Amino acid sequence: MTKTSTTRIAFASFIGTAIEFYDFYIYGLAVAMVIGPVFFPGSDPAAQALNAFLTFGIAFLARPLGALLFGHFGDRIGRKTTLVASLLVMGVSTTLIGVLPGHDAIGWAAPALLCLLRFGQGIGLGGEWGGAALLAAEYAPKGRRGWFGMFPQLGPPVGFLFAVGSFLLLAHLLDDAQFRAWGWRIPFLASAALVIVGLYVRLKLEETPVFLKARQAVSGTAGGAHPTLPLATLFRHHTAPLLLGALAMVVCYALFYITTVFSLSYGVATLGIPRPQFLSMLCVAVIFMAAATPLAAWAGDRYGRRPVLLVAGSAALLSGFLLETMLGSGSPWQITAFLSIELFLMGATFAPMGALLPELFPTAVRYTGAGAAYNLGGILGASLAPYIAQQLVLHGGFAWVGGYISVAAAISLLAVFLMRETRDQELA
Repeated sequence: MTKTSTTRIAFASFIGTAIEFYDFYIYGLAVAMVIGPVFFPGSDPAAQALNAFLTFGIAFLARPLGALLFGHFGDRIGRKTTLVASLLVMGVSTTLIGVLPGHDAIGWAAPALLCLLRFGQGIGLGGEWGGAALLAAEYAPKGRRGWFGMFPQLGPPVGFLFAVGSFLLLAHLLDDAQFRAWGWRIPFLASAALVIVGLYVRLKLEETPVFLKARQAVSGTAGGAHPTLPLATLFRHHTAPLLLGALAMVVCYALFYITTVFSLSYGVATLGIPRPQFLSMLCVAVIFMAAATPLAAWAGDRYGRRPVLLVAGSAALLSGFLLETMLGSGSPWQITAFLSIELFLMGATFAPMGALLPELFPTAVRYTGAGAAYNLGGILGASLAPYIAQQLVLHGGFAWVGGYISVAAAISLLAVFLMRETRDQELA
């Protein structure tokens, strides 16, 4: 494989996840700032926040369905076509949220349609990550699968940085009334242009050599065929790696969404930190996530996936005890430091997954298996994380939110401990 082709593959696996996670994150940020008043007016701010956080969780319930749907076709007909379709689903859903009238204009239909489009976002993202990870892993040179698996993992921090940056720019250009009236829609509408770029890159790809080799081997075998239903084969023969992979992802999601969505909402509404200032703090913190990603990927290739995840997961468990002191301090410096620590640990636990999850499954069910594990972890670690955190603050106390992070880390640590090391195995 030439240098040009490796660069193209790395960029293609990165650009799609960056765009899709940008789409996904702008909704999460909008939830923390504006979705409640626009789509759930007439209730007190706490109820608006809870309702908005529930719509946030809908996409995480849809993501495993998207992983199974796109995984089925990705394992049956190939990675390239499926990746193009997932990007289209996500882009259309996000753009339509940008033009969706609020409750004042169409009543109850507004939150109902919002839930439907949020579900569409989840379906699209559910199919995206597994395909992008496979694209990188199945093209990767020997001994560098962790490094190549890093590129789809760079998509989330870059997508988040652009998402935060877009809202931060709007906060400086518009007053609060303009932002709530129409300004928040601009990042959603901008998604359409980004999706066009992503489609252009994806349509120029060729199918991965690992998938082509498997298809040729099957076609050359008497009576051979790809599994008619990859999901059935996955559950019949690969249940253990599916469950362990999902549980290993829990800490990544908990760290990210407590640090971003919940912290943004709490910092602005409860601590009284101006929204532009908190968004700027998040921009600083997400750089640490991006920095941790290549470091953890390199370490995963050199020392193995399990050692990196065990060390990072242990640090994440301990970090939960910092939340009450640092995030609750009200000090911008302490809060920024806490956000940076958590997102650095998120990057460290997240980066090895780009190689680990594809390595857990054979080619015939790899798209379905890796995508399902990734997104099932999202249900457990993120779908209700901001909502649960809000409830913990209301009924248990702020320290309980830190306990939530520590418990999530303990779950993932146990799953990684029970896994086999996958660094040196061939993809077959």
